[in-house]
Amino acid sequence: MSRLVKKSPSHCTDLPLDNADICKKLNLLRQLLRSCYGPTGRLKQVHNNIGGHVVTTSTSSVLLPAISSSQPFINLIKTSILNHVSRFSDCGLFAATLCLTLIERAKQSGLRVNVAIRVNKHLLDLCTTYLQREDCGCKVKLDFDSTQNLITLARSVISSKPACVLTGPEALHVSKLAVQAFLLTIPCNGTDSVRLGKTVTVSVEGHSVLNSAVFSGLLVDMPDAYGLNKVESQSLHSSPLRLALFSASLAGDLSELGDGVIEVHPGVDTDSQILDQLLELGKMVVKDEVKLFVCQKVIHPVLQQYLRGHSVIVIERLGIALMEPLSQLTGAQPVATLHATIPAKAYGWVRDVSIRRFGPKEMLHLHPTGESAICTMVLCHRNETMLSELKVACQKTEHVLRLTLREPSALLGGGCTETHLAAHIRRHESMNEVAEATSVLGCSQTEYLLGVEGFCRSLECVASGPGDDGRNSLMDLTHGHHWTLPADVTEEPTEDSLSSCGCGVVESSPDMKWTYLNSECQQFSPAPLSGDAAVQPPRVLDSFTAKLNALQVAVETANLALDVRYVIQDMN
Repeated sequence: MSRLVKKSPSHCTDLPLDNADICKKLNLLRQLLRSCYGPTGRLKQVHNNIGGHVVTTSTSSVLLPAISSSQPFINLIKTSILNHVSRFSDCGLFAATLCLTLIERAKQSGLRVNVAIRVNKHLLDLCTTYLQREDCGCKVKLDFDSTQNLITLARSVISSKPACVLTGPEALHVSKLAVQAFLLTIPCNGTDSVRLGKTVTVSVEGHSVLNSAVFSGLLVDMPDAYGLNKVESQSLHSSPLRLALFSASLAGDLSELGDGVIEVHPGVDTDSQILDQLLELGKMVVKDEVKLFVCQKVIHPVLQQYLRGHSVIVIERLGIALMEPLSQLTGAQPVATLHATIPAKAYGWVRDVSIRRFGPKEMLHLHPTGESAICTMVLCHRNETMLSELKVACQKTEHVLRLTLREPSALLGGGCTETHLAAHIRRHESMNEVAEATSVLGCSQTEYLLGVEGFCRSLECVASGPGDDGRNSLMDLTHGHHWTLPADVTEEPTEDSLSSCGCGVVESSPDMKWTYLNSECQQFSPAPLSGDAAVQPPRVLDSFTAKLNALQVAVETANLALDVRYVIQDMN
């Protein structure tokens, strides 16, 4: 009989934001995430206290799951940010840093919680309304007739991941490959229902990033030298090749025959019977003139030898990740049994096959018979850690580029969108709207202006990036863009010390004035960029859809955290 242990009572924390330990952890998390933000962000190495794999990253989707906390209040915020990242891939650090800064500013201001929540929600509505306007001063329309802005958007995502350790030419090369792969996954047919294709990523360690490439079709690992030599020695690429695709194991194990009871007559050799069935399958596909035989799992060596003896290319252990891309590429329907005749419609086709070599890795390149939305990106890098981070960055970039199909717009990067929004809010709230807003929100004008200043300072704090590199952040009083003063410049900013803003659109001019971020700032109306001779093509762009949702998630999560009255934790 097991020993009974008395159940421990749950632990209740009243007003968690008044708890010194929780506030200390929130501040530490904010500093940690803020220090990772942007291309000048610091890398983090994370591992647990009992050993295991060491994670080196600055990417929110990798960093946040690696950070564990026993505090439910911290996990509430972390889970909300990770939910945004899982849906939009980008702007996770922006959302987390803004959320934690809003919480901290609200506590420092001394505002009543319900007033801070209402003001935050009001200002969020003001921001989203402005960002969705056609005349928004920090939004850029994407023209799919030109790939320049798409490459800029891709490069902004990839360059913001310093753990990739890329030089300028390498970042540009990978950005162009990401855009090329994205365009290859868009179907060319004009049907009503459009199904985007897929980019399969292959990693090659120990080679220069500049050796990375994108190929239309699918590259499949085929380590068997015998099979590769057979491909090279025969003219199998002279005409379309028929392909058979199996999702069932062909290893000949009884466990692969399904669940239930198997009745075996005495004296029956089950291994021989299963092998006979496999050979019958082999005879069938040879008779049907199949030239590529692909299996998701293992193929029995005898069946492999039989097929290769009849000039059939055998690929085993394909893996579940490549089943859907291969099916889309070839039109083959995966066969889930070895006990039935394969219907003709289940076969697929490839135009031809060829060998691709990347260092020691040899791969079989399957070319589609016609237009295909399946492509393969081969990513090379010098070591495993950099390659792993680069692969994650390229996957995020692909998702960000796909979001542009829904909303063909981007936001100015480099902190310019944040400072421009702050200037817009201050200008908007310096007029008659203040009296109207205070009556609707049920607060005094002083409380409202405190909430507005906390919101704007939070945006400016995110715009300034890590903030620990000795450089000063400024905002121009013309367009409301973000500027960075070099660390070795101690005097007032001049045209010579500031060449262009964070996004690269605005160049400095003799009559331009600046103000330091998070300092007293005069209210002004940000001037539009159109018609300005100093305006240049943007160098840094952010995903419009991802950043707009990140802004909403940050404010809503901050409001949720401010509104939490009790945290009840089961200690059993």
